[in-house]
Parts: sequence; structure tokens; C-alpha cells
Amino acid sequence: MQIGEFEELVLLVVAILNDNAYGVKVMDEIKDQTGRSVNISAVHTALDRLEKKGYLSSYMGGATAERGGRRKRFFKVSNLGVQVLEINHKVRNNLFAQIPDALIQTK
Repeated sequence: MQIGEFEELVLLVVAILNDNAYGVKVMDEIKDQTGRSVNISAVHTALDRLEKKGYLSSYMGGATAERGGRRKRFFKVSNLGVQVLEINHKVRNNLFAQIPDALIQTK
């Protein structure tokens, strides 16, 4: 159940967006949340990989005039995807908790 840092970021953003997660929105949310600019093809590649791993599912939305009649592909986090996020969260928290207090400066 290992995923890379970018895949984890995309998975987290899809979970945050819930019912409104599609490629461009995921890309915009990554920039808003992290300040990190990513290109849309990297986002689509990660979404496809995550779906193939069973961490996401997708469905086609209705056609809209603003998109010239094209439909959006929406993504949802699967139960397995939620488990992966929980495991990664736990691992990161456990590692962080082991950092000596002298290294962490809180204000």
C-alpha cells in the first residue's frame, strides 16, 4: 500500500474536494493548498494510477455548455484509498513524534 508523495497529495486533495474532484480542480486545489504549481498531465497521470490501484473510482458528469458540451470525469476516494491515507497519516505522525524536542522549535 505504498504510494509516492505526489500520489498521496493528489489522493488527499480528491478527499478534500469530495464530490467536486476533477482534473483541473485537483490541480488548482494543490496550488491553493501548497503553493506548488503542477501541470494537468501530471495530475491526470496520478489520478489514472490511483484509480488502477483501487484507491479512487471515477464517473462521468453531465455535459456543460462552458466546456463546449464535453463532460468532466469526477473522482472519489474508495475505501481502500481511505485506508492508505490513514496508514500514511499514522506513519508520518509516529515518525514526527520521534524527533527530539530540541530540534522542533515551537513559538
